[in-house]
Amino acid sequence: MGDRGPTPPQTVGPFLHLALADPAWREAIPEGEGPRIRIGGVLSDGDGAPVPDGLVETWQVDGCFTRCATDDDGRWEVHTRKPPPAPTVDGRTQAPHLLVSVFARGLLHRVVTRIYFGDEEAANAADPVLAVIEPSRRHHLVARGDERRGYRYDIGLQGEDESVFFEC
Repeated sequence: MGDRGPTPPQTVGPFLHLALADPAWREAIPEGEGPRIRIGGVLSDGDGAPVPDGLVETWQVDGCFTRCATDDDGRWEVHTRKPPPAPTVDGRTQAPHLLVSVFARGLLHRVVTRIYFGDEEAANAADPVLAVIEPSRRHHLVARGDERRGYRYDIGLQGEDESVFFEC
């Protein structure tokens, strides 16, 4: 075959709903099996339109993992437990947060963000990762709501409401 160079990149999806969207993965903590929170929102593109064929994964320091395909309106929702504070490599403490991967059409690679909780104001104020984010952009990392009613966290892939994404 010879050396033809690397295979050209292809975008993620739209196969996500076929191969990776088992509804059971939305539940890190099944109903009735201990304290859990509901968190969800809308995945949107640069024009603010919902992304109906995306996939949102969350994972956290205590091992909980969820995966949810977006619906026709770009909505996603998972049930997990609120994570504990997490240590950094230098011993400082990070506020409770979820790590998030987003897969969607048009992306060559997943994008990664975090979800902090709006009802953790003191912990968020001391978080070393939030501290390096431009103050005017920090709200893009904080979910609204509370443990009892659930949290809302919308993810914007581009544009005015673009989420804060991290290199990995």
